[in-house]
Amino acid sequence: MAYRLSRFILLLLCKLFFRIEFKGREFIPETGGFILVSNHFSYLDPIAVGTACPRSVSFMAKNTLFNYPVLSGWLKAVNVIPVRRGSADLSAIRKALSNAKSGNGLALFPEGTRRTKETAFVDPEPGAGFLADKLNVPVIPAFVSGTEVALPRGTRRLCLAKVKVVFGKEIHIERGKPYHEISEMIMANIKNLANENN
Repeated sequence: MAYRLSRFILLLLCKLFFRIEFKGREFIPETGGFILVSNHFSYLDPIAVGTACPRSVSFMAKNTLFNYPVLSGWLKAVNVIPVRRGSADLSAIRKALSNAKSGNGLALFPEGTRRTKETAFVDPEPGAGFLADKLNVPVIPAFVSGTEVALPRGTRRLCLAKVKVVFGKEIHIERGKPYHEISEMIMANIKNLANENN
């Protein structure tokens, strides 16, 4: 209930301030677990991806965001998974695995942190590769654009800018390969999606 209400409100705000557009939502599986992988330019990306996706998805976010009571309560209500940065957070990994195995969506940013256009699509974290390897569920790429203008890295000031979210066809994951190679393959698919829609 909290997720659907939050999504409805955020979608209205995104349409009002960012004229958000979606493309390729037919590639999101109608049922069953799935992983949604996206580039990461801005703090707005989870909101853009979450409102664009027709199914509910859980995000993984740094645990320090849960230090603020009101924000923490909302994050928990919309199924955000806290992650300890700089360590192998087994609790977060177990929750992520359980989430997708239960038939729900899991959204990941393989780059691990916000990037600029100059540093995007390179050196993804192996965690996305690990989860894609361990979970036998569809992996769907997404490309977000415009958020780097609406809320650029290094600033807290919102700007009125058009935001677009494009979903692509399922990525074929070669399971059993090194996790960093799987993450690089995932990132290459997201980059191809970006090149096709720029």
